[in-house]
Amino acid sequence: MLMYILYALVAVVVVVLVLAMTKPATFSVVRSATINASPAMLHAMINDFHAWGDWSPWEKLDPALNRTFSGAASGKGAIYEWNGNNKVGAGRMEVLDETPGSKIEIKLDFIRPFEGHNRTTFTLTPGASGTAVRWEMTGPNAFMGKVMSVFMNMNNMIGKDFEKGLANIRQAAEV
Repeated sequence: MLMYILYALVAVVVVVLVLAMTKPATFSVVRSATINASPAMLHAMINDFHAWGDWSPWEKLDPALNRTFSGAASGKGAIYEWNGNNKVGAGRMEVLDETPGSKIEIKLDFIRPFEGHNRTTFTLTPGASGTAVRWEMTGPNAFMGKVMSVFMNMNNMIGKDFEKGLANIRQAAEV
């Protein structure tokens, strides 16, 4: 009986590892919303890390969150570091590039609870009913990430936070 349990356990581990090997080497999470505000206004809200407290879905998860701002006040070269509880972890963001009213590219480094090095891009496109805001995060999907993705869907998990963040931007911008 014990041998059957051992064989079953080995089979489960093999199946998980095989499934993990079929996962892509990179990941991407994208969400979009149309917001009744100018691209310039939205660009200013996203491009200045000091303003993220008004709309970021993670900012209010830790009332004692330790924030550090350095580099440029906003835009290219602006740096935001955080260290908080288990819900927000620790990490660093830096604006790498921007096109005023159109695009913001951010280097996103997670330190805790898991190390990760990703890119986040906000793209702003004016339209008849407002500005389309596209929020995308991309990065490498290392082996442990592939194993975790067998059991959980990162697109759904992070996507929910992006949706909340876009709703918060809408609420702050459409006042």
